[in-house]
Amino acid sequence: MVLASLPSWLVWSAVIVLGLVVGSFLNVVIVRLPIMLSRRWQAEAADTLDQSPPASQTQRFDLATPRSRCAHCDTPIKPWHNLPVVGYLLLGGRCAACGARISVQYPLIEIAAAGLAVIALARFGPAPWAGCVAVVSWLLLAMAAIDWQTQLLPDALTLPLLWLGLLASALGIPGSPAPGAAIIGAASGYAGLWLVFQAFLIATDKAGMGYGDFKLAAALGAWIGWTQLPLAILAASLGGALVGGALMASGRLARGAPMPFGPWLALGGWLAMIAGDTILHAYLTLSGLR
Repeated sequence: MVLASLPSWLVWSAVIVLGLVVGSFLNVVIVRLPIMLSRRWQAEAADTLDQSPPASQTQRFDLATPRSRCAHCDTPIKPWHNLPVVGYLLLGGRCAACGARISVQYPLIEIAAAGLAVIALARFGPAPWAGCVAVVSWLLLAMAAIDWQTQLLPDALTLPLLWLGLLASALGIPGSPAPGAAIIGAASGYAGLWLVFQAFLIATDKAGMGYGDFKLAAALGAWIGWTQLPLAILAASLGGALVGGALMASGRLARGAPMPFGPWLALGGWLAMIAGDTILHAYLTLSGLR
């Protein structure tokens, strides 16, 4: 393989730089995609009601336009200030024009994206599956951040993740589940959370999660197969329960207030993808079942 023939320091450096660049793009997706969806829904509602579109719809707004700019003073950001992590450090975490504080989310997402790429390479080596895991990890990172901020899991991210998982399985990429396991995983992921949703709705007359969670579970099932799916959902449930309990105990989350499940589902799926076999083996060994 070409990567295996390159010096290791070059491969690792390239992966880190790629991860930082991807992280910078993920920040754009995290910030802009919910706004793009909101504008589209407003335009569709106006069209349905035969009204003029909102004034915000008259200017192009997507992942490429307009240029990145300060959220406080609307000053365009200079290209060298947009360099992943480096730009944030050069500016001291403040806008060069107005001095307003820049959200720490930007460098954190960039560092996280680089770290996820490094973990994928370290775990699976310079192989196609490592690239697949990195891409899945980046998409999960974006979805977790969006859901945490907006309680929204966009179809524009969950559905491509689902189809890519089924495609990787169909192509027989080493590391991916067999096609049958991927299809059953996708179906059981969606159906399992849908049944939990219906049971909770009947018991409490409240919606315990959104349909985006079902789609994300289906996408995870396509990538990890049905055998690893229970581990992913269990890890997600434990993580959500622990963090939710801690937030309520500290007064940062009111009792009965909604808390997004997507970030924990993303984390559980990622853990199952990275180390599912290791975790299950350790559990079976410690429990005396193996």
